[in-house]
Amino acid sequence: MKHRVTLRAPYKNGEQVNSFTDLKLSPELTKAITEMGFEKPSPIQIQALPILLGDATDFIGLAATGTGKTAAFGIPMLEQIVKTKKCVQTLIMCPTRELALQVSGQINLLGKYKGIKALPIYGGANYSDQINGLRDGAKVVVGTPGRLIDHLERGTLNLQDVKTIILDEADEMISMGFKEDLEKILEASPRETSNIWLFSATMSREVRRVADTYLVKPQQVQVNRTEMLSQTVEQVYYRARESDKPEVLCKLIEAADDFYGLVFCQTKALVTDLSQYLTSRGYKVDCLHGDKSQNERERTMQAFRNKKITVLVCTDVASRGLDVKDVTHVVNYSLPRELDVYVHRIGRTARSGKSGLAISLVTPSHRGLIGRIEAMTKSRMTEGRIPSRKDVGAKKIGKMLTQFQDQKFYQRAVELLSPEWQASIAAMNSEEIVGRFLALMSPEIFEDQERTKPLQAPVLTDSRGNALPAAHRRDDSRGRSDGRRSEGRRDDRRGARKNDRDSRRRNFDANQNWKQNKANDKPKGDRPVHR
Repeated sequence: MKHRVTLRAPYKNGEQVNSFTDLKLSPELTKAITEMGFEKPSPIQIQALPILLGDATDFIGLAATGTGKTAAFGIPMLEQIVKTKKCVQTLIMCPTRELALQVSGQINLLGKYKGIKALPIYGGANYSDQINGLRDGAKVVVGTPGRLIDHLERGTLNLQDVKTIILDEADEMISMGFKEDLEKILEASPRETSNIWLFSATMSREVRRVADTYLVKPQQVQVNRTEMLSQTVEQVYYRARESDKPEVLCKLIEAADDFYGLVFCQTKALVTDLSQYLTSRGYKVDCLHGDKSQNERERTMQAFRNKKITVLVCTDVASRGLDVKDVTHVVNYSLPRELDVYVHRIGRTARSGKSGLAISLVTPSHRGLIGRIEAMTKSRMTEGRIPSRKDVGAKKIGKMLTQFQDQKFYQRAVELLSPEWQASIAAMNSEEIVGRFLALMSPEIFEDQERTKPLQAPVLTDSRGNALPAAHRRDDSRGRSDGRRSEGRRDDRRGARKNDRDSRRRNFDANQNWKQNKANDKPKGDRPVHR
């Protein structure tokens, strides 16, 4: 029978939570929460906080990204930290560096007036800074499994005084291959005197297996998917062929009043290609994927937060933990393979009561996924009309009107008009003058433009470096190759392999014939003499 640490409960479990003041939190934490602008607890906080602020227990919380999980575990965790003890008392594990940094930042804000700071430990960062932080008595450590294992093996991370272990985005950690590292860390912790709080968007078999193995009689809460979605997010989808998506995306960005958003793709290759395409079209864009170094990722995120870039193209894994204020749009350039990921994605807009728009670009073959998403989220997605070039032009001209009206020095410009200018405009009406001015300022709106070359799938090669047929190029969104079904794709691959074998056989036969002909061409006097 495992011993459980018992904490004094500042809040009676079972009472109704309407605001953070109902939780009877410490003055320091209450001040920090007020300063952060938190007013009413989110659904996961309403369910989790009374439990975690009560008697010590293992815990499972099921909720999507963007539902307030960090505060749900951060508030009770900070309330139980003993400030006089210089040792690691709480360990928080995250699947990615970005999420570790994000959680650390939130803990620092919540613990501001308690004098408690979190130490982020993740791969790609300097070891010495992390070791110094641990030696200085960090009370809260937030890290990724791989780097935590490194510190455990070096002996620089001691878990013997840990009271709370928090698994954030447990399903993502396991799906990314960190299950063994996660279990190794749990086994190194003092399970007799610590509690595990597991937070996950889904309860897969692997997550359930970890929970059954390491958690003891956990209390569990779950936020319904309808509660995970913000009531202020509008969901719209547009039908588009895969080859038309880049142009459609550009039209949607230009037609928006003020686009500041995330564009999600399925693969790193597509993220890179799409970001290059958008850059060539003149947008302030950058990308985020697993191949970027930590310094590059941090620079990209800082530029996005400062709005030096307004379009961030990213993969799902690389974007874990992104929490940026005032994101207006989330675009599903490719619909996710797992529908739960859809909730994760669109949860990054329409936060803190603000409105947001979730856009999905849907190929005809994936139209059926819309119904599945609606059934899963119990919400309605409306079909949008792709803006025409005329619509986009009208939008751009409309944005110029305020600047046109606010011009302060137009009289000075009038004074500079020569007789030739005055004679020229005398024969024009006001509409013609304005029209000529707009065409001069923004010719790209009115000129006949050639269709931009669509994104191309990468060219695959066989073992000899020869290009494979186009049928081998896969559609990133669902794994289909140029719209063909799997049977046809397998046939094409068999044919490609057969052609490759035939080519090697012909080369071999030609080589043998060359050797034989060379031997036959030798003079008889050159042949070896056998005695």
